[in-house]
Amino acid sequence: NSRKCIYSENGARFIDLFGCSAAAQVKTSRETKGQFLSVNMAFSVGVMSAMYLTKGITGAHLNPAVTLSFCVLGQVPWGRLVPYSLSQLLGAYLASGLVYLVYYDAIMEFSGGVLTVYGPNETASIFATYPSEYMTLSRSFLDQVVGTGMLMLCILCLNEERNTPAPTKLIPPIVATIVLGISMSMSANCGAAINPARDLGPRLFTLTAGWGTEVFTCYNYWFWVPLVAPLIGGVIGSFMYLIFIHWHLPDPDPPESLFIPSTINDKVHQPGITWDNRKELKATRL
Repeated sequence: NSRKCIYSENGARFIDLFGCSAAAQVKTSRETKGQFLSVNMAFSVGVMSAMYLTKGITGAHLNPAVTLSFCVLGQVPWGRLVPYSLSQLLGAYLASGLVYLVYYDAIMEFSGGVLTVYGPNETASIFATYPSEYMTLSRSFLDQVVGTGMLMLCILCLNEERNTPAPTKLIPPIVATIVLGISMSMSANCGAAINPARDLGPRLFTLTAGWGTEVFTCYNYWFWVPLVAPLIGGVIGSFMYLIFIHWHLPDPDPPESLFIPSTINDKVHQPGITWDNRKELKATRL
């Protein structure tokens, strides 16, 4: 179990290392070295790499919302939920620290040495997600529920033998493409965290690295939305898959019964067959 937790932590670290590094590059260069799409693509590459890295050990558990959903579905023991989630959180925290070290000079140059959450030179959004100013808490919550629900709805079918299962070796890039699609279409409002560990880990890092408590109090204590809403959204998406897809798939075809035609020897050994009528049976067969 400890080895699985370590691999889960490493997987989460890969996701944030790719994604937050891209966010730092785009933000500090003022979009001269990448654009919004660059960040979306980098997070997706991180997901794919992390899945290939950990799939054989943990089943590629990189997201507490996904792990919770599989626990609810009975596919993962409940005892693994907390260890996996804490490992994913730790991995995201450590990845953020590494991104901070790599891009420290760029962050300080861009921000003028003032680490803030608000304003044109804010840098907190490099690490965690924050809502657009026009968003309310309720709409933000819905945004994260829908995004994570779509994630679970799309990935649950990949191993479904009764539908159109994906080739096992291609599941990581397919999941990465799903994440890319969600990021490209549902990240304008709140950044499309759809992963509590991916958001809370970096947020805790910014708290300890100089951004202060504002990373938790800003936008009317918005931090709990990407922490709670994905958990609910993942479970809702899982039940939607069960109700509208899984329970309506045809049962597997029963194995075809082997028909073995009777032979003359079968008939000879059947009760009531005597030596006297064997010649008669033989004549009939010929």
